[in-house]
Amino acid sequence: MHRGPIGEIAPTYFVSPEACERIAQTIPDARIIFIFRNPVERAVSLYRLKLAYGMYRWSFTEALRRDSELVDSGLYWTHFSEWRENFPDEQLLVMIYDDLARDPQAFVSRIASFIGLEDFTLSQSQLARVFSTERMTRPRSYFATRTATAFANWCKSRRLDHLVASVRESALIKLFLGGGESLPTLLPETLLELANLFRPEVEALELHLGRDLGNWKSGRIRSEQQTPVEKFSATPIPGTEYSAP
Repeated sequence: MHRGPIGEIAPTYFVSPEACERIAQTIPDARIIFIFRNPVERAVSLYRLKLAYGMYRWSFTEALRRDSELVDSGLYWTHFSEWRENFPDEQLLVMIYDDLARDPQAFVSRIASFIGLEDFTLSQSQLARVFSTERMTRPRSYFATRTATAFANWCKSRRLDHLVASVRESALIKLFLGGGESLPTLLPETLLELANLFRPEVEALELHLGRDLGNWKSGRIRSEQQTPVEKFSATPIPGTEYSAP
């Protein structure tokens, strides 16, 4: 039976040299898509997510110092260069999140073309926002949230993702997420310092793409509510199969 392209969505692979090398050894002809977002916005969103999931209670400044993932995941050029050492450029597609927010149809059409699928039209339901960290709060109970997160990870490790999904889509999720204090407001000077840290990475990416990413260097972040989508609904691209990371 003919099967369409098979893919995996796994953002954590990007910063892992080991994952890059293993993919190159196992699937040398793989086509790999990178979707880069303003690295300051990405760090802020990840920080909010970790606060909401009770992973820590630190201020943003302290989290930047103690949680290396906030910065490391935004070193786009450093990590992308490692992928370029293992794959030819024609197998690597760099996409910009701003384009997804601006024109979702053109965004997915380019991806479909890159992986060899016929173009298709997104339905209105597929354009709906499905996630935003901006509306999240701290947990009502850190113990309950951490316990639920540990259980979800246990389920995923045993391929019981359907159990996690059923809870996430039910009213039970309110027992584990939210209900606490609002997430903190971030200082503009801290965001600017972070933007300056990422500046060399952004400028190297600009040269590679031949594109101006000046708004990424300003230290200003847009409200997630100002963009049409935060990310697509869970509906996969037609003709493509995904496996969970």
